[in-house]
Amino acid sequence: MTITDEDCLAETLAFNEHFEAAAASRPARGQTPDAAMLETLRRNRLGGDTPAVRLPQGHDRVVAGGVRVRTFVPDHVDGVYLHIHGGGWAFGSAGGQDERLWQLAEQARLAVVSVEYRLAPEHPFPAGPDDCEAAARWLVDHTAAEFGTGRLLIGGESAGAHLSVMTLLRLRDRHHITGAFRAAHLLFGPYDLSMTPSQRSFGPRPLLSNSETIRGSYELFTPGMGTEQRRDPQVSPLFADMAGLPPARIVVGTEDPLLDDSLFLAARWQAAGAPVELGVVAGAMHGFTLFPLTITERELRRQRDFLTTAGR
Repeated sequence: MTITDEDCLAETLAFNEHFEAAAASRPARGQTPDAAMLETLRRNRLGGDTPAVRLPQGHDRVVAGGVRVRTFVPDHVDGVYLHIHGGGWAFGSAGGQDERLWQLAEQARLAVVSVEYRLAPEHPFPAGPDDCEAAARWLVDHTAAEFGTGRLLIGGESAGAHLSVMTLLRLRDRHHITGAFRAAHLLFGPYDLSMTPSQRSFGPRPLLSNSETIRGSYELFTPGMGTEQRRDPQVSPLFADMAGLPPARIVVGTEDPLLDDSLFLAARWQAAGAPVELGVVAGAMHGFTLFPLTITERELRRQRDFLTTAGR
């Protein structure tokens, strides 16, 4: 484990304090958000209160199984990145971060394919994982013809990191596909939906995510499931066999309730034989890359560098 960005700790902690102080002016995210709250969260940028910007470089299309994706294809393509957005499985969208995905596409020379998976509570588990699995299978079969390369990568943020791991496991277990995706990039994901110690002990701090909001997300995504059911490897990848998974970069902040999830996943991933780069960002809260911080600039650069070189 590498603790990064300790030289930025004062700035990072000051931002956290400001975020907490502003909590009273933000909509409360209870366990059962109403339709109006979900609509607002889905319309706006993740972690913000302004609508997302959609760029002309993004193109919407429908692939196998009727799954919608949004693609960003630069002039030079050296690989394809299957991106799965975050948002607690209930909000966020493939078109919610065009500027960032287009920048990654250009700088890393990647065709980026972002999955518009179905969202809870209208479409609870397993709808989202089913859509991500279908998009991944389509890429395995068509990436060479569509994009002129066989180099496939996968990754996402928060719930998208969970869905990325679930997709790799489903490809292996359901379709005997291993090695097609050459690397995974996983930002602050939840990998144990029965709740790791850090999830349970974090408490009510009004950062982007806390114990209550995490528990509420699980209720929306897996309604009616108890703790033991959520430990099923088909729900919580931390309990799955990690054999045959590709090299990974796993990142989390020290002030994230999902800290244990990344630490535990990295240990199990590496024990199964795949290289793991684990980064723990000093003072960073959940979702820190959504905000204009020095650690965000650095992390996006590290992500770009990893995805540029991984799987070659």
